Amino acid sequence: MKPLLIGGQWIETAQAVPNVNPSDTKDIIDHYAQGGRAEAQAAVRAAADAAPGWAHSTPQERHDLLARVAADLMARAEEIGTLLSREEGKIRAEGIAEATRAARIFDFFAGEALRAGGELLPSVRPDIEVAITHEPVGPVALITPWNFPIAIPAWKTAPALAFGNPVILKPAELVPGCAWVLAEVLQNAGCPPGVFNLVMGEGSVVGAALLAAPEVKAVSFTGSVPTGQRIAAASVPMNRKVQLEMGGKNPLVVLDDADLERATDVALDGAFFSTGQRCTASSRIIVTEGIHGRFVELLAEKVRGLKVGPALDPASQIGPVVDRTQLDQDLRYIDIARREGGNLRAGGNMVRCATPGYFLAPTLISDTDPAMTINREEVFGPVASVIRVRDYEEALHVANDTPFGLSAGICTTSLKHAQHFRRHAQAGMVFVNLPTAGVDYHVPFGGTKGSSFGPREQGAHARAFYTQVKTSYVFGG
Repeated sequence: MKPLLIGGQWIETAQAVPNVNPSDTKDIIDHYAQGGRAEAQAAVRAAADAAPGWAHSTPQERHDLLARVAADLMARAEEIGTLLSREEGKIRAEGIAEATRAARIFDFFAGEALRAGGELLPSVRPDIEVAITHEPVGPVALITPWNFPIAIPAWKTAPALAFGNPVILKPAELVPGCAWVLAEVLQNAGCPPGVFNLVMGEGSVVGAALLAAPEVKAVSFTGSVPTGQRIAAASVPMNRKVQLEMGGKNPLVVLDDADLERATDVALDGAFFSTGQRCTASSRIIVTEGIHGRFVELLAEKVRGLKVGPALDPASQIGPVVDRTQLDQDLRYIDIARREGGNLRAGGNMVRCATPGYFLAPTLISDTDPAMTINREEVFGPVASVIRVRDYEEALHVANDTPFGLSAGICTTSLKHAQHFRRHAQAGMVFVNLPTAGVDYHVPFGGTKGSSFGPREQGAHARAFYTQVKTSYVFGG
């Protein structure tokens, strides 16, 4: 059994759950301890006890800890990436790339710990100086999803620690393995007791206990819209900071003047890589009528050519869906799209492999309209729809016709349309002739409308969430 980490101690519990490989459901990776309300409360107390000491640690101490974590993660990137592929289903190359990204995130925030910043200003009154500083908020609860088992815990944990906040990490139930390795790495790196705590367990139990604790001063969450809304509602009475990254229904606009080969490659990557299980995936492909027919034919050909298979098979380009529940959801949306008039151009079926798993053929559905269910609701799988439009103006309108606003992309050789789209796309991130999925670790991540709430994640902008501003006046006369 892999135990919890609370107050610097590994804690076993009476219950453990298996971590099942979606590429081979007979492969049990390990069993992971399940915490409950008592363990969550113990983790909160440990974080609260550690908060004063960590808040007043030196920037060098925080830098050195994060730098050691970064070095260990990088040294173990192949091992962690392989584990990630076994528990989540990304192909091994993607798993190793994600583990490497986690290492680079810690390395970046090791530097941020030394760049605390602040301002010293003269007052409008004589002989008075004004100092503006950033202080830690206190214990932070981090609730992370299953689709990026090491990167998202890293990009939440690293800035929290860099800016002086102790952490309670609650990973998704489906992917405890990578979170546990992160806890092990932090423990081995000399993280002070209580500064990082790992509590695995059901969200309805562990998450609820964290939200009920007044000692938790901030919550950073990535996941579904309904859960995010519940977290926000529970946090308002606590005057707690909240950072929410939720759904996406991201458009990729393809104009008549686009480079056809590049546009289809951009769509293929954005919609289907990582099994389409990315909140930034290009799930709505909006194509103007002059290029529509050729684009759909070529993209469908490329989609049908993708090799689906076990995540650790070097020949695989697309791994399995994460579990049976997600597979059933994907198949249900495909069926709804067909019943509402969509034309299945590729995929739509399960794939038989040498091992039992949740393998779904990447699916492309054409002849859809913006009002169809497939274009309104997030599928979160290797499923993309195509919408035909007259021109750029209609494409922009359709792109923005969604309650979400995480990422948006356009393929065009027109500088005029590219610049206009950058300014007018209602999304937090815009991509020109690039997939809508795939962002750098040193720049802000987040969206608009129903996709995000609160300050941005990643990069120097992460300071806004993990610190609070203090203004001090000093009389020097």
